[in-house]
This record gives sequence, C-alpha cells and structure tokens, in this order.
Amino acid sequence: MTEQSANIGVVGLAVMGSNLARNLASREGNTVAVFNRSWERTETLITEHPEAGFVAAKSYEEFAASLAKPRTAIIMVQAGRGTDAVIDELTKVFEPGDIIVDGGNANFHDTIRREQAVRETGIHFVGTGISGGEEGALNGPSIMPGGSVESYKTLGPILASIAARAEDGEPCVTHVGTDGAGHFVKMVHNGIEYADMQLIAEAYDLIRRGTGKTPAEIADVFAEWNTGELESYLIEITAEVLRQVDAETGTPLVDVVLDAAGAKGTGAWTVQNALDLGIPVSGIAEAVFARSLSSSAKQRAAAGELPGPDSESWKPSDPEAFIEDVRQALLASKIIAYSQGFDAIIAGAEQFGWDIKKGDIAKIWRAGCIIRARFLGHITDAYATQPDLVALVLAPYFRDAVSAAQGAWRRVVIAAAEAGIPAPAFSSSLSYYDGLRAKRLPAALVQGQRDFFGAHTYKRIDKDGIFHTLWSGDRSEIETEPSWH
Repeated sequence: MTEQSANIGVVGLAVMGSNLARNLASREGNTVAVFNRSWERTETLITEHPEAGFVAAKSYEEFAASLAKPRTAIIMVQAGRGTDAVIDELTKVFEPGDIIVDGGNANFHDTIRREQAVRETGIHFVGTGISGGEEGALNGPSIMPGGSVESYKTLGPILASIAARAEDGEPCVTHVGTDGAGHFVKMVHNGIEYADMQLIAEAYDLIRRGTGKTPAEIADVFAEWNTGELESYLIEITAEVLRQVDAETGTPLVDVVLDAAGAKGTGAWTVQNALDLGIPVSGIAEAVFARSLSSSAKQRAAAGELPGPDSESWKPSDPEAFIEDVRQALLASKIIAYSQGFDAIIAGAEQFGWDIKKGDIAKIWRAGCIIRARFLGHITDAYATQPDLVALVLAPYFRDAVSAAQGAWRRVVIAAAEAGIPAPAFSSSLSYYDGLRAKRLPAALVQGQRDFFGAHTYKRIDKDGIFHTLWSGDRSEIETEPSWH
C-alpha cells in the first residue's frame, strides 16, 4: 500500500457502499480507499473490480494512512449505533481538518448531535443525504450534503464528480446548509416520495377497479402519462412493474405480491417533524398511514365484513374520461405533496438556522433521485421569481395546473367515496387545498371549545387582545393574558 495515495475513502461496503466506491473510482482524479469491518467483503470488492484500483485497508489505522490530507471518508453503514461506532473509530485516527461524511439515512437530529460532538475534535462532520438507490449510488445519485462551508470546499468537487447530471449538464449536488440540513432535506425528499408512490398506487387501483383494464393495459396508460407533464422516474417504473409477469404462475406479478407495504422510517420522521414544526403535510401523512394500514393484517381480516358499497360492481359511465380525470387528479395531488414538502423545508430552515435555497433543492432533484420529475424545473423557476413565495401551490404555473385539474380531482374523490374505494392521499390533498383557500375555517369553534374546557383563551376578528369567556354563569368576556394549560 502506498501511504496517502487516496483522495477519498469509503467505510462500509454493502451494496450501497460498494456501488458508491465504484462510482467514485470511475471518475477521473479519484483514488478510493476502502474499508469494511469484515475483510471478506473488502476482498470480494477488490477482486471483482480490479479496474477500480481500490486502496484496500484491513484496519482503521491503515485506512487513515492511505488517505491524503485533509482525509475525507464517507460512511455507508446502517443508520444508528453502527454509524456512531464508525465515527468513534475514525475520530481516533483522523486529525483536525479531516472530514467524516455520513452518507446513510440518518435522523437529522442525530446528525446535529454528531456534528457538535465531532466538531470539538477539530474534525469536520458532514451529514449527507444520498438518493437514487443502488443504481444511483453506482451511476450518479442526487446528493444533499450539510456540514460546514469550509469542508465543502474539499468535498464539493468530489461529490460533483459522482453526482447525477441534469439535462443541462449541471451536477445534482449542492451545499444544503450546516449540521443536519442535508439529512433533513433528504428526509423530506423521502416524505414526498411516500406521497407520490401512494398517489400512483391509488390512481392504478381506481383505474383497474373502474375500467377492468389489466395491469399490462394500465402500464400502457402510465407509459403514455410519462410523455407529458407527469413525466417522472416513479411513473416510468410503475409501467415496468405493472408489465412484469410472475414466472411461476403466469399472472401479473403485482397480483402475486402481498399487499402490505414496508417502510424504513423516513416518511414517519417527515410527519413527526412537520407536526413539531406546526406544518400540515397531510398528503405525506396519509401515505405513511396507508402503509401502516396495509400491514395491519389482523384488523383488515376482522373488518372485511364491514358494510359499504359494492366496489366490485362500480363502473364509471365513460371509462376513458375517467382515466383522464385520474391523471389530472394525480397531477394536482402531486403538486400538493411537493408544496407541503417545501413548506416543511422552509419551516425547518427557520427553526434550525439553515440557509436553504429552495430553488437549488429542486435543481438537485432533477436527476438521480427517486422523485425526479419534469416539473421540478418549474419549482426552481417559482422560487427564482418569488423567493418569499408563501406556498409553492400559489406560484402561477402550479396554481394554473391545479385550477385546470380541480374539476377532475373532485370527480375522482367523489367517485372513490361513492364506490367505497380508499383514496386517502387524493382525498386529503384535496381537503388541504380547500382548507388553504377557505376564507373562514371552523377553527373558531375549536378555539371556543378549548377556551370552555381549558381557559386557553382566544383572539377576536374585530379588536386586538387576548380574551377568555366565563362560559358558565354570567358568560361574560374578559380580556386576559394567554393561558398555558
């Protein structure tokens, strides 16, 4: 081994780590050091890919010695205690000015904690969101690094060398913000992904039940949609999934797969943190809840005889018109998901002091990541035109798109309700839209109830101040200070 021969290192060589290491090694100017707790995995990688020229290490000391200063290492291990263990080992062999990058799906609160602890050693810690799955790691992901501005001077060119490229050739990577900003934005990305996937699944379900089309025929519908404003990676792969035939049974594979969707936590984190920030992300929340319900096997089995419409006999009067309505409902609901996601990003940036540039986030999602889609360019344009835009859905392009689609959107939600077909993401997205545009909400009654049982006080529309009513007895109103019951 040649000392200090590598400019970047990767710790953790499971599928994602191995693919990322191979991606790094394939880019001109990069020499990659690799280390895994199990030498067998390292040996397999260097044996199968001699062309990569990896610098393999059998210990953390050897790994550190192989890296040029400032040493830069990307951790690709399972989030949680494993990440902390690797950080502890690297801080023992690294020096002030070196850089540790966590490329896993870490909770951004953990990233904030880790960054504070590592900073005391003089070492930079960079929490980095990486999207694109195994293929993206190998061929070019969307990358969302946090950390210090100083560390990004070294790290930025390396990440740009492996990032996906948008159609204009721009690498899909940007310095998101300090400490946990990168993992926060990746978390919200995944929340939007949950909503997008659920909306697509609801669109498929409604079309299949309503028109009787086969999965292969519906695949053609999605393929057609992918040539227009709905063009996206998820629409593209949906067509491929629906065309797949099970080799054993000869039936569509989608009919063989158990209808219980898994989740790894980032969608739930998005909802939990949005609640803490006071931001409604109802479309994302319903997508998370839909996965939970799908996995509630005992409850679903016991509730199968509950009364309701016969959805099997329901059919729209004009199947092709209904399919077009579903397309428009999908577009409108998808816009709401992104709008809610960016609301969460803006609130998070304000809460944690991050200078997140919304338009840049949309730019780096244009390629490499799971939610890459045609209309991301319109998000960048929206924030470039109106940096203080209060809600993405209010930008002219998105407002006009939702306005044009809302008639179809309402027909689809009504049809689903009348047929007894669950469409929680479509329905909640429409309810959010209507709540957003309502001139007055029934929250006034809720606040009255809160004041009645808890003296929580209220404000009035006709004068300043904070008030409390003595609801029992003389029912008089008094001006008061806020109650913190």
